[in-house]
Amino acid sequence: MAEPRPPIVATYSICACDLEAGQWGVATQSKFLAVGSVVPWAAPHVGAVATQAYANPGYGPAGLELLRGGATAEEVVEQLTSADGDRAQRQLGVVDAAGRGATFTGSECLDWAGGRAGDGYAAQGNILVSAETVDAMVDAFAATPGRPLAERLIDCLAAAQAAGGDRRGQQSAALLVVERDGGYAGLSDTLVDLRADDHERPVEELRRLYRLHHALFGKTPRADWLPVDDALRAEIEERLARVGYATLDDWAAVENLEERIDGTDSIDPVVLEALREAH
Repeated sequence: MAEPRPPIVATYSICACDLEAGQWGVATQSKFLAVGSVVPWAAPHVGAVATQAYANPGYGPAGLELLRGGATAEEVVEQLTSADGDRAQRQLGVVDAAGRGATFTGSECLDWAGGRAGDGYAAQGNILVSAETVDAMVDAFAATPGRPLAERLIDCLAAAQAAGGDRRGQQSAALLVVERDGGYAGLSDTLVDLRADDHERPVEELRRLYRLHHALFGKTPRADWLPVDDALRAEIEERLARVGYATLDDWAAVENLEERIDGTDSIDPVVLEALREAH
């Protein structure tokens, strides 16, 4: 009896990095349930991998292991695909620790299928309306240097969708960005890990989730925090009493804003706005 074939993860994706920020990430969209459970893989100061088409999920951990061993993006693509008898059905993108990109599209991937790779990115897709989907991702990435990597990657997905996207439609999208100690409480490397697993407009939903994530876990530069003078302190205490809390720490912990609290002499404007909106 023939072994079952893996599902077709017909999709578009972009692997990318921001070397100055020490971040690597993958963003992807597909007419496929929970594309984020298959395509994106990344590790800080190691690299990022996207595996799709007749996806081989083993490319993710195996690719990261090769990158940890010092292989370049091109070498990872060569080693993974040359050892895979079904490589003609695979699609793969890799960005390494130095920011070099490489992409591979097997000869049996369904049209339109292809990719582009360059400094800091690898963009690819299959079962697309046209090559313009991949071109749009690359153009969007090139047009946004200096902005947070997560925002750039979401913009890449939005540009790709506007250019045609997956010719079967939309269903799910995912965003993964890693940074050494950049995750919750500085205790993990996962800076952003968001998924819209089944949605009519998954890229729009992913952007909404990212905005919520940033509000809760983002960082306002300390120079932009507001000094708590007597008048503001009185306002904070009055508002806390109105919602039934004795301290800002206690309220922030319940509202999942604890990562934006640091002492009582100044306040993150995001926290103050949330407190003013509380009922």
